[in-house]
Amino acid sequence: MLDKLKDECGVFGIYDKDGHDVALLSYFALYALQHRGQESAGIAVSEGQDIIYHKNVGLVPEVFTEGDLEKLKTGNIGIGHVRHSVKGGNLPQNTQPLVTKYKKGSMAFAHNGALINASTLREKLEEGGAIFQTTTDSEVMANLIARFSDNGFENALEKMVQNIKGSYALTIMTEDKLVGIRDPHGIRPLALGKLGNSYVLASETCAFDAIGAEYIRDVRPGEIIVISNEGLTSIQTPVPLQSCFCIFEFIYFARTDSIIDGISVYTARRDAGRILAMENPVDADMVVGVPDSGTTAALGYAEESGIPYREGLIRNRYVGRTFIKPTQAIREQSVRIKLNALERIVKGKRIVLVDDSIVRGTTSKAIVELLRLAGAKEIHMRISSPPIKYPCYFGIDTPDRDELIGAQSTVEEICENIGADSLSYLSVDGLLKTVESSGCSFCLGCFNRQYPMECE
Repeated sequence: MLDKLKDECGVFGIYDKDGHDVALLSYFALYALQHRGQESAGIAVSEGQDIIYHKNVGLVPEVFTEGDLEKLKTGNIGIGHVRHSVKGGNLPQNTQPLVTKYKKGSMAFAHNGALINASTLREKLEEGGAIFQTTTDSEVMANLIARFSDNGFENALEKMVQNIKGSYALTIMTEDKLVGIRDPHGIRPLALGKLGNSYVLASETCAFDAIGAEYIRDVRPGEIIVISNEGLTSIQTPVPLQSCFCIFEFIYFARTDSIIDGISVYTARRDAGRILAMENPVDADMVVGVPDSGTTAALGYAEESGIPYREGLIRNRYVGRTFIKPTQAIREQSVRIKLNALERIVKGKRIVLVDDSIVRGTTSKAIVELLRLAGAKEIHMRISSPPIKYPCYFGIDTPDRDELIGAQSTVEEICENIGADSLSYLSVDGLLKTVESSGCSFCLGCFNRQYPMECE
């Protein structure tokens, strides 16, 4: 949907020991992760001596033809990437995986997240003679590994982790190794699985389901996993006392059928809707979810409130990537193309309209107008997360704070702006109840400005 926060990337990796077509499996996995980035895609594979790759701007099926995949099928190690640009824009040279050569061989990088000290590190590296071809954080990390590589590859990985600051879920490939790394705060997700005797890594478990792999566990915060012909080695680097996983993965970013840190995304969203109904009840005739992001929470709201759930909005699933359109007028028109209200369902009804978040307010306003034109009597908007008031520095494409309606307006003012009869948000305490069984802590910086590290 339009007017949503955008995650930067999705990553995948596979070390094959069973004769699989690594490129084809990577393709299917990236297809499952397409929701995490729609601007570019790429796959790199190792043939033992060389790393070959194909990547370009576009969606996964736009970037790869059968011929492209055929050229990559000889490898036994592969990594893949889908990208939504935050830093550097959607430039061809910034597409990933980033493939580079250094004195010890070749590497390929796929990164989800953002380093908050990348500019400082880049400047120091350039002063030492490093030359950069992209504006990505991945190239900074690759240069650090090359600089620290004299004492061995694993040691270089540990020293890189000691020097970088921010969020990252990485898949890295050399000619004979696959590596997965999760930042010490565990901000971005990374899961480990198996397909027969082969190991796989992915941003979300839905990628495992797409290729028939079994989910084993999540990569731990600060953990470096190195997979080679000898098997899997785990290196645990120092971590803070508390993890700070991005809670927006459960609110919106992750696919509903994924499991992250032991929590079902579907269950968390349904529980968010249930708690939202307990915190913010309303007398109404039906509950309507904004497809698809608000559907699961709407089902939870209906279940808890006893108000029947109805499909009052239908989504056109074949519309292009309208979120990239820059003007408000085009955003509002794109909403009308993407969504249509069912007049026979909503006419004369009091509606609880459930969505996961409000960013600028333009989409919410357009949806309320759609329902009004279809004859809805009352529209009570309920949001299954707290108001977004602050930017994210850890890989989420957040608008400037002056574009965040939650930062500039009260709830009453937002309600008036979008044209609803009432508006209520899920509380922070209510949101945390949806994930309390995970055993980890969460980053809530976009709600309360309490970030896991100094970053402003």
